Amino acid sequence: MSIWSFIQNQVLGMKWLYSLVGNLINLIGLDITSKLGGSIHFFVYDLIKIMVLLGVLIFIISYIQSYFPPERTKKILSRFRGLGASTLAALLGTVTPFCSCSSIPLFIGFTSAGLPLGVTFSFLISSPMVDLGSLVLLMSIFGYKVAIVYVVFGLVIAVIGGTFIGKMHMEKYVEEFILKAKNIEIPQAKLTKKDRIDYAVSQVVSTAKKVFIYVVIGVGIGSIIHNWIPEDLVVKILGNGNPFGVFLATICGIPMYADIFGCIPIAESLLAKGAKLGVVLSFMMAVTTLSLPSMIMLKKAIKPKLLGVFIAICTIGIIVVGYSFNYLQNFLI
Repeated sequence: MSIWSFIQNQVLGMKWLYSLVGNLINLIGLDITSKLGGSIHFFVYDLIKIMVLLGVLIFIISYIQSYFPPERTKKILSRFRGLGASTLAALLGTVTPFCSCSSIPLFIGFTSAGLPLGVTFSFLISSPMVDLGSLVLLMSIFGYKVAIVYVVFGLVIAVIGGTFIGKMHMEKYVEEFILKAKNIEIPQAKLTKKDRIDYAVSQVVSTAKKVFIYVVIGVGIGSIIHNWIPEDLVVKILGNGNPFGVFLATICGIPMYADIFGCIPIAESLLAKGAKLGVVLSFMMAVTTLSLPSMIMLKKAIKPKLLGVFIAICTIGIIVVGYSFNYLQNFLI
């Protein structure tokens, strides 16, 4: 436990960085216990921590992902059927892009290649909601219990959602241009270790450029919540006093567009102010899975009825997860 505590606090949580940033801010004459000093402290610490973890995680995940290009993933998934295929698709979604807008082109490609619709939807739900990056980042802030249960719940939503859509036989609600697309076999080049490292580095740079602004916005919002929003207000709206907090957080998260890296500092601040765990995790799931820009993009590929079923399944799953975490909070934290 002492080893794990060190990993939790100093490696993932970077408490040494928290102290270092606090000391530097004090040196320039700002009191970190004041609202302004505390906001700057939170902003600088969280921004550096998230970007460092993001870079390390993307490098590792991208290196793993280099072994699973779309063509190989399609071949792996095509060997399975039913619940096993949906489960495998959900698991493969954990080593793919970090937001739903990046996952949708892969979903379209898999559907065009003739993979069962339920399988492709399991992938589509899992990819933005649950990834290795979310696991590590959640561990760094909320602890390993919350992170593991979050990932398990996300995978369950993906498997059940995909299986349900598959059982409904809704292929006719996929746009014709996708169903009639020709599947072109592209030979996969054998990558050397250097090729994979170069690919991973390029993904770190590319992804960091894409998400940096959202991380800055998320950390900025988090620093305001952390130091300027009255705790009583947060507790009243998102704490035990409001049984509809999970619904509210889910609905508020849908119009936004961000990824889990931008959501985590907001969730961290809300939890510190007294919001229930299930409420903040519902918010994160809604933002990463059902963001409005992603739904607009997905509407180009599937018809309104199927889109409505997808949104309904994800929304119900997120709400159930939220209330489950509210109930389990005392056991997990």
